[in-house]
Amino acid sequence: MSSKVAFIGLGVMGYPMAGHLAAAGHTVSVYNRTQKKAQQWTGEHKGTAAATPREASAGCEFVMVCVGNDDDLRSVVYGDDGILAGLKGGATLVDHTTASAEVARELAKACAELDIQFIDGPVSGGQAGAENGALAIMCGGEQASFDRVSPILSAYGKNVALIGEAGSGQLTKMVNQICIAGLVQALAEGVNFAQSAGLDVEKVMGVVAGGAAQSWQMENRYQTMAKDEFDFGFAVDWMRKDLSIAIEEARRNGASVPVTAMVDQYYADVQKMGGKRWDTSSLIARLKKFG
Repeated sequence: MSSKVAFIGLGVMGYPMAGHLAAAGHTVSVYNRTQKKAQQWTGEHKGTAAATPREASAGCEFVMVCVGNDDDLRSVVYGDDGILAGLKGGATLVDHTTASAEVARELAKACAELDIQFIDGPVSGGQAGAENGALAIMCGGEQASFDRVSPILSAYGKNVALIGEAGSGQLTKMVNQICIAGLVQALAEGVNFAQSAGLDVEKVMGVVAGGAAQSWQMENRYQTMAKDEFDFGFAVDWMRKDLSIAIEEARRNGASVPVTAMVDQYYADVQKMGGKRWDTSSLIARLKKFG
């Protein structure tokens, strides 16, 4: 059934996600800090652009947010022009931002005081997953809230799961990024090893990918790694932001993440090389330069 939905934040991920909502037949209003991007979106999709988050959210049953970090999130949720100022009781706010579990719990409390349902639902799958409507969405919140919004999320989510209470989605996304960091470093070392040994990388990965070492990163990144092509994908700057959240949470809960901390510093080296906007697979460039 068609619902009235707002999407706040039309970045690399949010832009196609909002498009899938419109394609699914929902009535969509969008807001983006850069209004030109919102106007571009309405030129490509059926929907309207709003001047403020409050205006975009007014009268909506569901509001989705996908912005940069905790501070960006607070800036669009609170205040006279914020999302909460435009929503009525019974509506549902879903945050797709990769942010801290702390801010998720804060927003859950703020929403509850206004009789607004809240789900923290960070996503994984990258730009390709967003464009293809095949994202993994890891959610935190109440079961009733999740049941209400999950049919809407299916417009761009292939694997949508409720993990636990508010904040659980963000904690799960931290697990996701911790796993990816180690995988990408290992893949960089493997590809570099194959090249140093004079092997045909295509043949090597063709057989290795059919065994226990198989991963999404291997299938989707080994070829561009071998060619030193990084001008695409999930930026190093974004990955460092995500890893900093995970490392800080690990300090809080006592988890040991030595490999994650090491890879985070490797990404700092990539930034110094001028690779702030390179794809995360650019760890191989650092490996070749510094060893």
